[in-house]
Amino acid sequence: MKVYTKTGDKGSTSLYGGVKVSKNHIRIDAYGTVDELNSAIGLVRSSDINNIYDEQLIQIQKNLFHVGAELATPTEKLYLANGKSRLPKILQEIDILQLENWIDKMEEELPPLTHFILPGGNLASSHAHLCRCICRRAERISVSLKEVEEIREEVLKYLNRLSDYLFVLARKIAYDAGHEEIKWLPNE
Repeated sequence: MKVYTKTGDKGSTSLYGGVKVSKNHIRIDAYGTVDELNSAIGLVRSSDINNIYDEQLIQIQKNLFHVGAELATPTEKLYLANGKSRLPKILQEIDILQLENWIDKMEEELPPLTHFILPGGNLASSHAHLCRCICRRAERISVSLKEVEEIREEVLKYLNRLSDYLFVLARKIAYDAGHEEIKWLPNE
C-alpha cells in the first residue's frame, strides 16, 4: 500500500463514510489536532519515565486513535442501520473513569496544589505540559465542531479529563525526578 494517494492534491479529503470536505474543515482540524496530541504524547513516552506511566500513555494513544476516528466520521455515518457503531470501538464512560482513577492515584503522592505553577521540571514533564495544551486545543476545536455538527459527549469528556491527566502527569514526573514546582504569584 502506498503512503501517497494524490486524492488530496486539490485541498479536499474524504471523511469516514465517503463524505468529501475541504482540508480546512473543522472536522479535519479536530481530528488533526488529536493526531498532533498523539504524536506529542510519543515525545513523553520516548523520555525516561516510569513504566506505569508509559503503559497508561500507550492506552491513551490507542484511545486517541478511536477519538480521531470518531471525529472523522459524520454522526449520520457513525451507526449502522441496526444501531451498532461502524467503528471497531468508541469511547465509553469507563475510559473516562480510567483517567480519573489514574489521576487520583498520582495525586495521592503529590503535594496539594495551592497556586498556579509554571510549566517545567525536566524534559518529560515539560513535554507533558505541552501535551496538555495541545489537548485543550483539541477540546476547544471539538467544542466548536459540536456547535455546528453532532458529536458524542464522551469525546468532549475524554479530552477534558485527558488534559487534567496530562497536567497531573507533568507534576508527577517532575516530582519523581526531584524538581521543585515554581509557583506563579500574581504580585511578582
